[in-house]
Amino acid sequence: MNLINLHFNNWIAIIIIIIPIWVFSCIPQVFIPVTATRTYPPLPSVTDPVLPTEKKPPFPQIPTENQADSPGVSEIKVIHHEDLNKKILVALIIASTLLAGILLFLFCFWIFKQKHSQPLNTIKNTKSQDASKGLSLGPILDKFTPRITGRKGSVTDIDYEWLKSATNYFHEDNIVRMESSGNIYKARFNDHFIAAVKRLHGREPDAQKGFENEVDWLGKLKHQNIINLLGYCVHDDTRFLVYEMMHQGSLELQLHGPSHGTALTWLRRMKVALDIARGLEYLHERCNPPVIHKDLKSSNIYLDSNFNAKISNFALATTELHANNKVKLSGASGYLAPEYLSEGKLTDKSDVYAFGVILLELLIGRKPVEKMSPSLFQSIVTWAMPQLTDRSKLPNIVDPVIRDTMDLKHLYQVAAVAVLCVQPEPSYRPLITDVLHSFIPLVPVDLGGSLRA
Repeated sequence: MNLINLHFNNWIAIIIIIIPIWVFSCIPQVFIPVTATRTYPPLPSVTDPVLPTEKKPPFPQIPTENQADSPGVSEIKVIHHEDLNKKILVALIIASTLLAGILLFLFCFWIFKQKHSQPLNTIKNTKSQDASKGLSLGPILDKFTPRITGRKGSVTDIDYEWLKSATNYFHEDNIVRMESSGNIYKARFNDHFIAAVKRLHGREPDAQKGFENEVDWLGKLKHQNIINLLGYCVHDDTRFLVYEMMHQGSLELQLHGPSHGTALTWLRRMKVALDIARGLEYLHERCNPPVIHKDLKSSNIYLDSNFNAKISNFALATTELHANNKVKLSGASGYLAPEYLSEGKLTDKSDVYAFGVILLELLIGRKPVEKMSPSLFQSIVTWAMPQLTDRSKLPNIVDPVIRDTMDLKHLYQVAAVAVLCVQPEPSYRPLITDVLHSFIPLVPVDLGGSLRA
């Protein structure tokens, strides 16, 4: 296309140069001036002297017709310059009009060509952007186009029959995870693509609102540490969400499940914390208006096959800050900030508090709230706070899986960040941007940080 444009522009330049030359070279040939003929008397001969009493007239006399027609009389053509100038002016006007018309035509043609070539460039750019992403629905959508029933924003509405086929009629063997809001199934759409399908329970208005909120937010938010929503489906009273497959499951499952965090080394845990901070920084600082997740917890952090962490579940996400007015509580109690829990005050610092709780889970390996007796529950924040600030006690409360595997200096730095994030007073907590910059030096370069061996 660039080569065609180059040739096209060269031809325009040649035409602009040649047309004026051709027009002006043709003027003398096309517009031949009409001349008037004057006949002058013959020059006096030597044998015809002039008498002294005669005087030569100052100008030659105009001859008569007989003299003009007499043979042997020479004729001299004299051009009427006034008529010639008029004709040249007319020629210039015609040539200029012709040139302007040609240029206008070429300009209109160029605009027309640019408009029709723009979609092609846009398609190329879109394809290149899609190719740069790690996950694409392109091959699936090409193969199952009849099963795409519509779109809601940038999210695809997928046919229910397709979901049934991909999950083997939602067979229990394909259940990946069971949650209070619904089961998550492994869906195999073809031999090369597997996704996660969340089947939502509940018909109450809050469940419907949460579903719509999730689709709306994940259709807008695009970040490497925000889970990718591939599609949704509404069948009768049942709603489905189709996510990219996160093969390592949730952070909660990794830390508190059967493996008890054995797959999460110190560096992987620091990488998870860095990924969560990056996702929150995107929500708080780069979205306009800022987005408050409102339900940040380890069960809403998912890990892919390379243990990259992504934030999910935006059913409660909001852009409304409630610093002065009390609002309805929502979210897991172990992660709720004190000011939100007691007074309903919601700010971006509420997410920072929840991040601090997740950080304590990564460090200590304990759940945010543990049952001490049938009627007694203990918060990880309350239990760990006195020991986090004591360097002699801190190594003893670290998760046994990672104990003695990290630099103590790094351990003290992470503990200090956790203490700041879970401060009761919101103004004492750092911004998530500051937290992000604190973790970058603790993560190796090959994992997205700046730490060099």
